[in-house]
Amino acid sequence: MSLSPRTHLLLFLISLSSRLGRSRYIEESDASDGLFSLLSLDQKRESEDFVFRRPLRCLDMLATDGHFTFVASKPQLACAAFVIAEPSEVISLELYDVNVDCSAGDFIKMFDGWVLKGEKFPSRQDHQLPMHQRYTDYCSSTGGAASSRSSQNVAMVFFRIQSPDSGFTLAVKKLYNPFPCNIMSQSPEGSFTMVLPHQRRNCSFSIIYPVEIRVTELSLGQARSNELSLQVWSGCSGSGDYVELLGGNGVDTSRMFPVADLCFSIGGLAQMKIGCDNSVVRLVSSGNYINRVSFQYQLLEHRDLLSTRENSLDNFCTVE
Repeated sequence: MSLSPRTHLLLFLISLSSRLGRSRYIEESDASDGLFSLLSLDQKRESEDFVFRRPLRCLDMLATDGHFTFVASKPQLACAAFVIAEPSEVISLELYDVNVDCSAGDFIKMFDGWVLKGEKFPSRQDHQLPMHQRYTDYCSSTGGAASSRSSQNVAMVFFRIQSPDSGFTLAVKKLYNPFPCNIMSQSPEGSFTMVLPHQRRNCSFSIIYPVEIRVTELSLGQARSNELSLQVWSGCSGSGDYVELLGGNGVDTSRMFPVADLCFSIGGLAQMKIGCDNSVVRLVSSGNYINRVSFQYQLLEHRDLLSTRENSLDNFCTVE
């Protein structure tokens, strides 16, 4: 039975937490308690005036605008809500009707990105803000409310509430982003274009699937052609403007294996099969040029996964 992209994504987050050790942000018992019931909830907006509302679970995945209310029925010591939007959107989070006891150890924190057992997306190298500025702590805020806006299409809230009947409401709103950077894909197939207009930064497009990636257009610095060369393992990092293809089993791109670099316009389209849980296209820019990369990706078939194990490129994805 094939899994829907939303189911696969949430199961990946749960399995990643298990592989990396028990996460302080995720209570695994809640992952198995009614997991598929939350995935089957209808989250479509019926009209522009309609505000979607539903309860928030201790472990949850949110992919729509709406108001989500959490009320503790027992002490909940390690909860997390992962929020994801479309690639061309960022996420606004706001807390309402908060009833928690910060002095007793309760907390609600919003994070600009995703956190899983020390692994962060986007990584420190790919995010424009220092790590401490990516956290918004309700218990440290003033005015009885807290809000946060993500820099990319993912954000999260993690919280601990110890007293029954305590809780809060989380308002989620998605906003248009004209220059998407650091994207987590919800789908195992599609196409995308990343553009960096004279910005010294790095942008990653992360696909939580083993996929085949085909780069169809590349404009980096002086290279303005659709013809690319593929240099396996290394060779482009000194140029200041290049594209990396990465593979790994976590979410932190700085801990993933560099499969290939792309930077020269001297022959043919770049194509690579990456048999990992997470496949990434990463655009590195010096800020001197308008850099652009377009690519397509599709899920590897079962026979492709078997064949990739015959070469050395896939060995680093083995989970021991």
